[in-house]
Order: sequence, then C-alpha cells, then structure tokens
Amino acid sequence: MQTDLAPEFANTALGNEAEAILRKCVHCGFCTATCPTYQILGDELDGPRGRIYQIKEVLEGQPVTREVQTHLDRCLTCRACETTCPSGVDYGRLVDIGRHLVESRSHRPLHERVMRALLLRVIPNRPLFSALMRMGQTFRWAVPSALQKKIPTKTAAPRWPEAQHGRRMLVLEACAQPSATPNVNAAAARVLDRLGITLVRIPAAGCCGAVAHHLSDSARTIDAMKRNIDAWWPEIDAGIEAIVVTASGCGVMVKDYGHLLAHDAAYAAKAQTIAALAKDPVEILEGEPLETLRLQDGPPVAFHAPCTLQHGQRLPGVTERLLQRLGIELTPVADSHLCCGSAGTYSILQPALSQQLLSNKLACLERGAPAVIATANVGCQLHLSTGATTPVVHWIELIDQRISESGQPCR
Repeated sequence: MQTDLAPEFANTALGNEAEAILRKCVHCGFCTATCPTYQILGDELDGPRGRIYQIKEVLEGQPVTREVQTHLDRCLTCRACETTCPSGVDYGRLVDIGRHLVESRSHRPLHERVMRALLLRVIPNRPLFSALMRMGQTFRWAVPSALQKKIPTKTAAPRWPEAQHGRRMLVLEACAQPSATPNVNAAAARVLDRLGITLVRIPAAGCCGAVAHHLSDSARTIDAMKRNIDAWWPEIDAGIEAIVVTASGCGVMVKDYGHLLAHDAAYAAKAQTIAALAKDPVEILEGEPLETLRLQDGPPVAFHAPCTLQHGQRLPGVTERLLQRLGIELTPVADSHLCCGSAGTYSILQPALSQQLLSNKLACLERGAPAVIATANVGCQLHLSTGATTPVVHWIELIDQRISESGQPCR
C-alpha cells in the first residue's frame, strides 16, 4: 500500500512504524473473511481492510471524523485478520496507533467520556473493583436484572498450596480476576504444585495495563507496566523461572511489554526480560510430565479458544492438544476462530454487537452437547457465563477438579 504521511508524522518513530505496517498490506481482502464485525455488519469500513484505509487517511492528514472513530470503536482487536493475512500485516499494532491518534484529535459525546472514565478508574483498581464485586454479590437482589447476570456467583476463598519447591514461578494476580474468578490462579497453583513448582503471588503487582491500553490512555498504560516490573523485579533477580499469566488477554499485554517500553531508557531491557518470561499456563504444562497428574475420566468438554490465545499469543490448538493428551474428550466447535464478543471492555461499550457475537459463539459451543465449556481468559469466562446453559470454567480449573476427584493428594 502506497503512503504519503503528513509532515507531522513523517520521519517520526510512530509514523515510521505505522508506515511500515501499511506498506505490507496488498489489499487482498482475505482478512474480511475472518472479521467478526464485517460478517455481522457487511460494511467494508467495519472490516480490517476498511479500517486500515481509514487509519492511513488520518496519517496522511485527513480530518478525524465521528464516523472514523465509530468504525475503530467497533473493532474487537481480536486479530483473527492477522492469523489470516498472507502478508504479515501487524493490524493489532496499527489499530492501536490509529485509535490513539483518533482519540487525541476528536471529542467524544459526554456519555461515552463518562463510561470510559469509569472503566479506566474502576476495573484496573483491584481493591475498588473487588469491593464493588462483593457489594454486587451481596445485594444481587437490588441490582437491575440486565446487570445481575454479569455478576459471578460468590465462591468460597480458594485453597492455595503451602508446600515450597525448588522451582518457582510468579503469577499475575491482575485486577478483575481475584474477585471475579478467584479459583483460577489457585487452581493453577495446585496443578503446578503437583508438578513440583511453587507459584508465587506478588501483592504489589496489579493490572497488566490492557484496559488503559485498549482505551488509548498511554499514561495509565505505562504506569501499570512499570509498577508490575518494579514489583516483580526482586523475584526475577532471584532467578524466578517464569511469569504465569492465566488470563490470555493479560498474557498478550505482558508479552508486549518489551515493544511498548522499547524507547524507555530505564525500563526497555527489563521490559524485554518480562516479556520473555511471561507464559500462558499451557506453555508451562506442555513441557511437564503430565502422566503424573492422573486425571479421572469425565464427560465431554467444549473448548473456547480466546482470540488473545490463538491470534494474540499465537498459540492456536495448543491447549486443545494438551487437554486431549490428558485424556479429556473435546466436542467439535464450529468457527472456533471467531470472537465471543467479550474483548476486554467491548461487551460494555458495544453491547449490541457483543451480544450477537455471544449468541453465535454459544450456539457453536453448545451444539456438541458438552457437559462443560472451558476457556482460557477471565473476560471470555464471565461473558460466556452470562448466556450459557452449560457451566463455564477456566481449563486449568477443569484439570485441577479432575485431579482432585481422583483422590491424589497435593504434595
């Protein structure tokens, strides 16, 4: 794709990066076939190729309009287009650049600004989010019915292993996960404990920065990344083996720290180290002696592969193969590459599209009559649970449950 960047972007780091991405695009349109919003809306401007053109026009000096902002807002950033693209266009990075430019050059309606400000201040704030979650669970009867189904059922405090092993890994506790799905990290700790690995929690670490990043708040994004790096660094100096990120959406973000802080003299090298250490649980387990886990047989499972796992972290099929290696029967899932509509804050900011995507996804997941749906991301888990007639869990919880049922004790 030929480009003619406006003087304010030409020969700048941001402009050069965007131009390099744009020039890879050959207008083939393969991306539109796998774009969830294009499939629903049928509008070229609501597909990757159309959004690429709109970002190109902004970079070339065309005025930012409300229409451009709307089409970029509708993008899920699922990155299915990247998996399909034969030219290797880094669409995810380009849309981040485009959103940042559009956000800085436009004025949103008041209700949108209020909603985005609330999301930025509530979700990444773990104590505040946890307090609001507890309040919602306690007074569920007083919550509007539309919101009730978004509040997960309160569960007992999960059991965390007490044993200490020679092998040690950090775990990202994140912001929403400790109160919304508190058993996930504990289940990961219990499974890894059986493999002789201690999972270490660092209370000072918090939100990975993804919420602010997706809402184009650079300052909050950088603050979140640096806080986590500072919190983790003593353990990294002590030789920690990996940073386990059980939420695949957070995993994409942490693995991108090196790129996002590449021009920060004080943090660039540390960020690269963090990115290299960040691992989805499946990347840890696939290299371990899983035969020692001895899972009990159970009913069939439908696996929902989050976009952040298969397209963002580029681990398509890895979790499915691991589950099958453990003897878990998986039901077929049509259109497994398509997004469920969660996409971080998307389900809140784009509810109509999100609900349509959710309905389509649940139809595919439940068609094979599974006893449970397993996934790999807290957002997907909560979103699917709002409409599923089948229980939804994180796949690491499923493994932990079937080990526990076998009667094998923790070490």
